[in-house]
Amino acid sequence: MYLETFLRLLLALILGGIVGYEREHKNRPAGLRTHILVCIGAALVQIISFNYILQKGLASIDPFRLGAQVISGIGFLGAGTILKEGVNVKGLTTAASLWTVACIGLAIGAGLYFESLLATLFVFLSLRGLKIVEQKISKEAKYFNLQLVTENIPGVIGNIGKELEKLSVNIIGIEISGGEDEEAIIFLNLKAPNYINANQIIEMLTKIKSVKEIKLI
Repeated sequence: MYLETFLRLLLALILGGIVGYEREHKNRPAGLRTHILVCIGAALVQIISFNYILQKGLASIDPFRLGAQVISGIGFLGAGTILKEGVNVKGLTTAASLWTVACIGLAIGAGLYFESLLATLFVFLSLRGLKIVEQKISKEAKYFNLQLVTENIPGVIGNIGKELEKLSVNIIGIEISGGEDEEAIIFLNLKAPNYINANQIIEMLTKIKSVKEIKLI
């Protein structure tokens, strides 16, 4: 039993380290050590659950109850890796990798070695291999940040969205703050096709009566 526990925790260290290495290489908030600790901790929780039930002979107790708390509780750690810079949000991928590593740790603790290895392989390929696809997609799109001063009335965002849709421009981030009593300041993070430029977007949005001022930031 002790040897099996040692091997499971060692496997958690290795698999968690593989995912953590990739995040560390990208200088993300949660890197090698964080992913290793999450994976080992999750594996240990599952080992405790199974071993306790086997030792006590408590067949009526669900061995996955503690593991369920790990899956829901890892959210606070993932939230700490998410950074907001203006209308942009960063760290979502790292938060997702932490959650997935916790699930891998639970699988290791339950003795599901093939599933753990396969999941780690897929996670690593997703983080490394799909980056090439993302870069290719990014080359086919442009990103713009706009600041709009509009009348503070219902339906403004909807009207803006309709106009942008005509140019096949997507809103990927939005932030609204109050200006004067009758005004609102809207910050837009936009993703546009490669053939669309900022002037076309601004020209389209100035046609909206409730829009008073537009500035590229």
